[in-house]
Amino acid sequence: MNEKLHTHTVAEADDDIRLDRWFKRHFPGYPHALLEKSLRKGLIRVDGKKAQTSLRIRTGQTIDCPPITIEPKAKARYAPSELEYEEVRRWVLYKDANVVVINKPFGLAVQGGSKIAKSLDDLLDGLKFDGERPKLVHRLDRDTSGVLVLARTAKVAAKLAAAFAGKDLQKTYWALVNGSPLPMKGIVDYKLLKSIHGEASFERVAVDDEDGKYAVTEYQVIEGLARKFALMELKPLTGRTHQLRVHMQAIGCPIVGDPKYGGSMMYDDVTDMGGLGVEDKLHLHARRIVIPGNICGKAIDVKAPLPPHMQKTFELLGIGAK
Repeated sequence: MNEKLHTHTVAEADDDIRLDRWFKRHFPGYPHALLEKSLRKGLIRVDGKKAQTSLRIRTGQTIDCPPITIEPKAKARYAPSELEYEEVRRWVLYKDANVVVINKPFGLAVQGGSKIAKSLDDLLDGLKFDGERPKLVHRLDRDTSGVLVLARTAKVAAKLAAAFAGKDLQKTYWALVNGSPLPMKGIVDYKLLKSIHGEASFERVAVDDEDGKYAVTEYQVIEGLARKFALMELKPLTGRTHQLRVHMQAIGCPIVGDPKYGGSMMYDDVTDMGGLGVEDKLHLHARRIVIPGNICGKAIDVKAPLPPHMQKTFELLGIGAK
């Protein structure tokens, strides 16, 4: 091996995370493409062996890599105030030794990016309580509100990440859509293909039966409004990017306030949602999550109240669900 390789030992705090996540944590700014290339060439090794970015590393393992001299672009990390920490603590819906479950507000990105000044990740120190900084195990779109689960230890994070990747969790969303589907209860199983145009914020997803990935959503109408609108209960059985938004567009019922996927505030020549006083915001809410007892030691069932803009819309349209 090259004499210039540096050896790093995996700490307990990094136990069971992916190799690419370890590099992102310890060498922010190191390009993912360069990491992939170095791994393919064997320039980076784990316990002396070639590895892939998806490898989960364990405490005590060694990572050999060349000196990393690439510095991240200078960007001051967002520094939350104590008032912001107090605010994020008010989002807590449930807390125990393993998890913290919060009601993520509309408009807050879960993780940072080049055009994101503040994200939930920046605020997590406010949710340490008497333990370590909680860890992200799944995501919601910036404009999707509702239930978001955080792990309080690395081991719980690994279990939850696996559960979210599989079908072990029950996730329920509420969405206000244009139109009303027939039948009123069913399954959408269109395959989805993601493409990214420059920044991740410009990613788009479309139905693609040939090259797309398997995606399944259960749906049912909770309340219909003269077939102009419907309150839908959506249960994603897979976790594809923008899955619910694209699936609703695909069955002709785009989510209100989602112009990227057909949910313009102008429903037709007669019905102007903005004219009704409805706010031009995505009407998609992660309403409930059920975590079985084999993951965190006991069953967890949490519901999140609606965000203010959806509460207002329900009142304007006379929707009775709360």
